[in-house]
Amino acid sequence: MEPYLVSLGAGVLIGVIYSVIKVRSPAPPLIALIGLLGMVIGVQAIPTLRRLLGF
Repeated sequence: MEPYLVSLGAGVLIGVIYSVIKVRSPAPPLIALIGLLGMVIGVQAIPTLRRLLGF
């Protein structure tokens, strides 16, 4: 869980810095981020289901 919190914190810090120096973030649009979230969930779903079902 710690790497996720560090990553989130780093992202927030960079976002604040970009805002202060008035630089537009190179991050992809929201729809692309939702797609990436779906990919992460999909990648983690199979091992989790295997563990729960005992395969």
